[in-house]
Amino acid sequence: MKKKIFCLSCSILLAAVVIGQPKMQYTVSMPQAAKGKFHITLDAAGFSKDSIVLKMPNWMPGYYQLMNYANTVDSLAAFNQKGKALSVSKINSNSWLIVTTKNSPFRVTYQINTNRKFVANSFIDSAHAYIVPANNFMYVASMLQLPVQVKINSFNEPSFKKIATGLQRVKEKTNVFTAPNFDILYDCPILIGDLKELPPFTVRGVPHRFIGYKMGSFDEVLFMNTLQKAIEQGVNIIDHIPFKEYTFIGIGPGRGGIEHLNNTTVSFSGNELKTPADINRIMNFLSHEYFHHYNVKRIRPVELGPFDYDKGSKTTQLWISEGLSVYFEYLMVKRAKIVDRQLFLNNLANNITAHENNLGKSHQSLLQASYNTWSDGPFGTSGVDKNKAISYYEKGPVVGMLLDFAIRNASKNKFSLDNVMRFMYNEYYQRLQRGFTDAEFQAACEQMAGKSLANEFEYISTTKELDYQKYLGYAGLTLTSIEMEKAGQKKVQYTISVLPSLNTDQLAILNSWLGD
Repeated sequence: MKKKIFCLSCSILLAAVVIGQPKMQYTVSMPQAAKGKFHITLDAAGFSKDSIVLKMPNWMPGYYQLMNYANTVDSLAAFNQKGKALSVSKINSNSWLIVTTKNSPFRVTYQINTNRKFVANSFIDSAHAYIVPANNFMYVASMLQLPVQVKINSFNEPSFKKIATGLQRVKEKTNVFTAPNFDILYDCPILIGDLKELPPFTVRGVPHRFIGYKMGSFDEVLFMNTLQKAIEQGVNIIDHIPFKEYTFIGIGPGRGGIEHLNNTTVSFSGNELKTPADINRIMNFLSHEYFHHYNVKRIRPVELGPFDYDKGSKTTQLWISEGLSVYFEYLMVKRAKIVDRQLFLNNLANNITAHENNLGKSHQSLLQASYNTWSDGPFGTSGVDKNKAISYYEKGPVVGMLLDFAIRNASKNKFSLDNVMRFMYNEYYQRLQRGFTDAEFQAACEQMAGKSLANEFEYISTTKELDYQKYLGYAGLTLTSIEMEKAGQKKVQYTISVLPSLNTDQLAILNSWLGD
């Protein structure tokens, strides 16, 4: 029976191959969900060589760590269209050589073992499944440009009722999805289970949805109304929406989120929405992931595309992609009037506190922290010596604030970092359709300021001490500190506050910055 089904799928593939390029169709089955196993089948045809190399990515874009997904692969085998086994040999840690017959259909089967619930790992149990495509689906070496289909066979599993993903559905199919290439496939995680959808909203006519697993108990209407306000502020910064629909995909309680072109996967539980501090944290988090669809997915460092799925794509600009996204998450939530002025200022002051108490601040620049994240970890705490590394999540938003005030002051508040990001989107994503360099980002900032910002960019390329009072003063703000002792260790706690008396220029910058 299996052989007949394979022959039928092969005939469909052969018909499709007539038009030219090779075809790849994946099927995901879940007969061992309770044991943490995905069963993967690849039906392929149209390859003009007698052998191909299948490769599993070593990482997923958005999480800048080598994950070695090939280690989760088990029982890989290949068969020709008659069901006869083909020669398969593993040629390196994430690559398999399959000897086929030129232009003939073939099938590859394997299993993916899962044991860790994390936003950058696939996971399956008897209740739900989360697929990180880079963890589940192999590509043919040097052929990432091929289109691909994915079929989810979950109808025999009563818990797996719904599917959420950013992939495009095949017309009249509820469980078959398509991607124009493997970069898009790897950008669209898939969540399967007894999922719940929150009340959707639209921004500038574009639907925004939130679908998730184990969402918890909370005021769903209030939550989505609040989230909509923050999202609207993010859209106002760039003044354009590049997709037809956006989906927040909640993968269950936990920590962490990863951005994608038209969706984000986030660890989420509404049970945590209890206090103003909780709302501040979760709205900042969701705003951060949403703003990423602009900043890094479209406004991207030149090194982040095409991706190197073997070694990782290193860049010195994650302080822009991640650090400035932290900065703009705070602004989105404040301008939406979700938090008050002091809570917003406390968010930035907490970043200053974290950075200034980090011994690594005199050893590593923002450029170095960005480039070395693959060894130091996303927060600079996983390397050989964490006392010689910093976090671009902490220093990045602080330098973003100082740059913003420098631009606002130099341009007499006509331009800001908002204008820089809008320019980068229009110029590099829309017009030139490429990534940008360090020098091009600096040039954009200087264009808005109308002057050289060489001194300010030393805060990025060196470990030069930050002159907080100078730049905060442009907006009528000041920084104060107190020394504290916690668990036997001394720490300096910083606070940002508004000066008692502001001149006209300071007041104008402060109000436009805050959205007041």
